[in-house]
Parts: sequence; structure tokens; C-alpha cells
Amino acid sequence: MIGVAVVDDHPVFRDGLARAVEGSEGFELVAAVASVEELTDPAAADVVILDLGLPGISGAAAVAVVREAGPLVLVVSADGEQRQVVDAVGAGASGYLTKSAAPAEIMEAVRIVGEGGTYISPTLAAFLIRASGEPAFRLTPREREILALVAAGERDADIAEELYISVRTVRTHLDRIRDKTGRRRRPDLTRLAMEEGVVDDA
Repeated sequence: MIGVAVVDDHPVFRDGLARAVEGSEGFELVAAVASVEELTDPAAADVVILDLGLPGISGAAAVAVVREAGPLVLVVSADGEQRQVVDAVGAGASGYLTKSAAPAEIMEAVRIVGEGGTYISPTLAAFLIRASGEPAFRLTPREREILALVAAGERDADIAEELYISVRTVRTHLDRIRDKTGRRRRPDLTRLAMEEGVVDDA
């Protein structure tokens, strides 16, 4: 069970996120408040869904304060500008989505962050690439091999048979690729294979 706190000063959006948490299996809503100052027991949460445009402590400072108290942070903000994304990740956020994300994607991101992963949408990941001058992720040779087979239309079982590994191992590698890149669906992974030039690696 992943304990989740929602910190957002917009009542409608905050209530919507709270209902999404309560209606999702494997999650427990521990708080839904309008500011970091109102989050009186942050350590009760495993993941804090945090807006950046808050009254009082806001922006990257809000991320840093919450992280210092213990919980992991998933930023869900109306602000998707490069500086805000880079600053929030630099302050310790494990994920970043804009408020245009669907509730299902937000809950999937909470799950990934709660399990120790990272989640940044592909569009926002491009900001991190430009900011650092280096790729925001590096795929291992095995991950590139599996990605190429996905792009070729192979199913998990087919990939396992071809590489002499278990289906579970294939899915573990795919989960890592998704966590690193933010690409969730198979068509997105196929496009990633083309972008990374691994289509012929298999």
C-alpha cells in the first residue's frame, strides 16, 4: 500500500486527485491540503503529489522541503516550462507531469515513484536533455536489444524465447526502459527504438 498526500491549492483539482487516489487499488490517501505548511505530517506519506504554484513555500523550494521530511515527490503542475522542470528535478522530485495528464497516467506515475522509480513525460524529458547537454537516460545493451525486438513487433514471450531468458526478465527490462524514458505504450517504444537507432540492433 502506497500512502499518498496531495498538495494543491486548486480545490477542484485537489479533490479530483484525492478521489483518484482513493479509487485506485494499492493506494491510501493520507492527506489532501492546499499548501506545504498544511502538510503537518509529511512522513505519513510515501509519495507527495505536489503542485509548484502554491501559497507560501512554492516551486523547487517546496520540493526540497518535502523531500527533507522523507516522502518522495511527484510534481503535477500547470507549469511545464523548462526552468521549472529542471529546478524541480534538481531539488529532488522523482517525477514531473503537467496537469493536462490523465488521472490514469498520474496514478501510474505515483506507483512508479512509490516503487523507487522515476517518471517524467517524454516532452518534459526533452527539457532535461537540453539542460544537461547529455541524454536524460542511457539504455543498456540488453535493453536496446529488447527495444529493437519490440519495434519488430515481437511479443514478450517471443522475445524471451529468442534471447533465452524468462518472460518475467523481459518484462523487468521493459519496465526499466519505461521508467528511464517515460514511454509507456508499445507504439511509443517503437518510436523510441527509431529515435535511438536500435531498430537494426536485433
